[in-house]
Amino acid sequence: MIEVRPSQRMRDLGVVQRGAGILAEPAGAFQLPADEDAAERVVVQLADAMDRIARAHDFSGKGMGLAAPQIGITRAAAAVRPAAPDAEPIILLNPRITAASEQMDEQYEGCLSFFDVRGLVPRPLRITVETTALDGSTVTAVYERGLARLIHHEIDHLDGLLYTARMRAGVEPIPVEEYRQTGRAWAYEK
Repeated sequence: MIEVRPSQRMRDLGVVQRGAGILAEPAGAFQLPADEDAAERVVVQLADAMDRIARAHDFSGKGMGLAAPQIGITRAAAAVRPAAPDAEPIILLNPRITAASEQMDEQYEGCLSFFDVRGLVPRPLRITVETTALDGSTVTAVYERGLARLIHHEIDHLDGLLYTARMRAGVEPIPVEEYRQTGRAWAYEK
């Protein structure tokens, strides 16, 4: 039996893979509330894709995020499902990081657009993010630790960046077969 590689499994589920131009371009902002219908459609498409992906892989330890460009949509929308079982998905429309802590940590991340490897990525432990609500108002939220990492990763996608752009010089991703933290939460000091 031929083993299906993780990246191929994600491709089969509709996730755009590394090398596609859409992943290297900034996503277009929504003009809300005028684009409310379009934004709602994209959010539904993200939720549907996340449901398909979650059936194929367990994200319970760290949570999961998906940006619209990863499903072929060039709009500034992303969704994050926190690891907490009862947590509501976080919808990010036109997200922008307005502040980041100087305190950083470095943890392994995966990306659905090249799921065969994991990379050690430094990120701030706390970020402040502004998003646009469907009614056009601005919403500000603060995220910490693992949730900050997930959200920062998705905002990078909307800016046309993959996590490899944030890795320290000389550090390379490792094959998923060498990664030993699948299904476990990121570790943080108390």
